[in-house]
Amino acid sequence: MQQQLEFSELLRLPVVHEAQLYEKQRGNKTRCNLCEWRCTIHPNNTGRCKTRLNIDGTLFTLIYGDLSALESRPIEIKPFFHYWPGSTALTFSTWSCNFNCPWCQNHHLSKKTPNPTKNSHHFNPEKIINLAQHQQDNGLCASFQEPTILTEWNLPLFNLAHQKGLYTCYVSNGYMTQQTLKLLKEAGLTGLKIDIKGNKETYKKHCDGADVEKIWRNAHEAKKMGIHVEIVNLIITDVNDNEECLHWIIKKHLKHVGNDTPLHFTRYNPAYKFTNPPTPIETLEKAYNTAKEQGVNYPYIGNVQGHKYENTYCPKCNEMLIQRFNYTVTQYKITENKKCPKCSQLIPITGHRIRKSRTLA
Repeated sequence: MQQQLEFSELLRLPVVHEAQLYEKQRGNKTRCNLCEWRCTIHPNNTGRCKTRLNIDGTLFTLIYGDLSALESRPIEIKPFFHYWPGSTALTFSTWSCNFNCPWCQNHHLSKKTPNPTKNSHHFNPEKIINLAQHQQDNGLCASFQEPTILTEWNLPLFNLAHQKGLYTCYVSNGYMTQQTLKLLKEAGLTGLKIDIKGNKETYKKHCDGADVEKIWRNAHEAKKMGIHVEIVNLIITDVNDNEECLHWIIKKHLKHVGNDTPLHFTRYNPAYKFTNPPTPIETLEKAYNTAKEQGVNYPYIGNVQGHKYENTYCPKCNEMLIQRFNYTVTQYKITENKKCPKCSQLIPITGHRIRKSRTLA
């Protein structure tokens, strides 16, 4: 009786909402179909991400509109380099994650179990849209921790944002199901940045054995749907910085998303449970040069302020087209019809450049 009373009180909270993608099973069990872990959740239990609770055979999300962070940030910091250059996105997150990466830089958010009865901050979609418009942001970005687990709330939010002329994007580990990806596309998702942790061995050792092939599948499917995709590989010292892993990532990138899709190699710094030394810059430069040699047209180096390889160059004539510093576009030469001004090579840019004066939050 006490537990029924507690559940009754829980269901009245605005951050508790019935999940959208799940199946009911025998014995009041549920199977969550939001991400590729596809957790089977017993009554009165939560799944791997601890954000979805089975109450009497019905699955509920405990984080509907429960935001842990909310701020305006440059799109380049995500990083998106070919998606609405120079713009800002109202960026938000919730609690917890469906991965357990030991080097997580946002562990204060991703490792915290949600508690809908305490410290929850419910936002409705209209408030987010109004705030974005008030701050003159150009879009919305779900980031900081895995946005897939917030999808039920993101769907109506993205629908409304689309109606108001705002772009919408995810910064993700890419482990959502294809059903989830389809729903996001239908709701208005136009940008997807996927973090690739490494090769199969990396995921087996450090990411609980997640199937990286499903992540590449999602990147490929997102491109087919017309979603703008960029791939990021955080190169971690003595984890995924070996030549075999690097070549594997580049090969998969070319196969699944093509040579015009940006591939970012970003510098790791010690965080959370990981104390390995920061990535040597020469390791990042080797990755960049290898990607160029293998046919990637737009590789980048990230987390190294002022490095020349954070700029965009024409793959045909090597003209410097976009210059960046501190996540700001300082020079932009691409023509209005999205071509190199020197050789007329078509440059794959989603959206147009936004000119605004801003500082990094």
